Amino acid sequence: MFSHADLWNALDRLAAAKGLSPSGLAKLSGLDPTSFNKSKRLSNDRPPRPRWPSTESLAKVLTATRLSLGEFAELLESTPAPGFGDEVPPIHHHDGGNGAAPPGLARNE
Repeated sequence: MFSHADLWNALDRLAAAKGLSPSGLAKLSGLDPTSFNKSKRLSNDRPPRPRWPSTESLAKVLTATRLSLGEFAELLESTPAPGFGDEVPPIHHHDGGNGAAPPGLARNE
């Protein structure tokens, strides 16, 4: 199982792996640039409620980054607890065993 924070951390790490900010990832995915802003991750209710990205938004991110759901799940499951490193782990489905990032995840693609 994963948490609200895990999902947002995975999206932040995916953006970083692409050399983008969360806003840049949203734009690349055809979403409003503010979609992934930290200020939108909790509601304005008292107490604040977590806001989760929609499945449609996640599907657009996966399409734009050419990442499979399984690859995103690996990134999600490998998200470290806050404060425990910010390295993006390798995703091995397309690397042919050589440790290279899959298409769409290389920083300069």
